[in-house]
Amino acid sequence: MDSRISTTRLRVRGYHLDGYGHVNNARYLEFLEEGRWAFFDDRPALVQRLMGGDLAFVAVNLNIDYRAAAVANDDLEILTRLSAVGGRSAKMRQEIRRLRDDALVCDATLTFVLLDVAANQAVSIDGELRELLEPLVMEAPLA
Repeated sequence: MDSRISTTRLRVRGYHLDGYGHVNNARYLEFLEEGRWAFFDDRPALVQRLMGGDLAFVAVNLNIDYRAAAVANDDLEILTRLSAVGGRSAKMRQEIRRLRDDALVCDATLTFVLLDVAANQAVSIDGELRELLEPLVMEAPLA
């Protein structure tokens, strides 16, 4: 797999389910967030720069398309990549796939900004930040 894609796996547990016996739609937000944390865990230089205290990674938009239901004991894989870097925001694409049949459970696009914590304003993505982010951009589909 391309090194610009991060993957993480999890098993659906009973507490993830709603009254209909499938994963509650809000739980997918947590699953996707787990995938984003894994993406950054895999990139310590980026984490050091972004988590140094002066900048914050802030989600400003998240669009999710639900494709198939996941149920108890399904093993899921969350694939995460950076898909675009703009002047003041960037986008991540994510997919959640069921391992037993490779079914696409959901896919999502997250837009984020980098916030100057002291000024409480989004900063331009340039210089060192752009140099760290641009090589990670992968525009092609995940799977």
